[in-house]
Amino acid sequence: MTNTQRVRIDKQHPAAYKTLIALSTEVENSAAAAGLEPLTLELLKIRTSQINGCAFCLRMHSRDALKKGENPDRIAVLPAWEETEYFSATERAALRLTEAMAHVADGHVPDEDYEAAAADLTEDQISAVAWLSVVMNAFNRVAITSRYQVAP
Repeated sequence: MTNTQRVRIDKQHPAAYKTLIALSTEVENSAAAAGLEPLTLELLKIRTSQINGCAFCLRMHSRDALKKGENPDRIAVLPAWEETEYFSATERAALRLTEAMAHVADGHVPDEDYEAAAADLTEDQISAVAWLSVVMNAFNRVAITSRYQVAP
């Protein structure tokens, strides 16, 4: 990390940022309508932020998850979710698709990851998870590019 002062792109173009927030709200509503649990959504946000290295979003969504009743152990093992029995089939499918979308530069979204997600998620849930990933990746990039401060 450098000391270079950054433009806060959310402040520089607030209408664009407000549109991203509105999209996020719509995506959350769609995910709820598709039957995805609020804690599942928080886990997906945390996992995306872990992959992208966004400390600001990691702190925010970890705190949000804990406030909503998430088990701290599940947050702690989230990077190694495949090695645990902490997560339901739906959560595992959503995490797999979310990871594939966050790692899109590593070969797009592989068919095997998509098919594994599709085995446990409905079409509405696949779409909702994909849109959540799109939005979360966008928020991560806003925070990282602007170097949002994360003070203790």
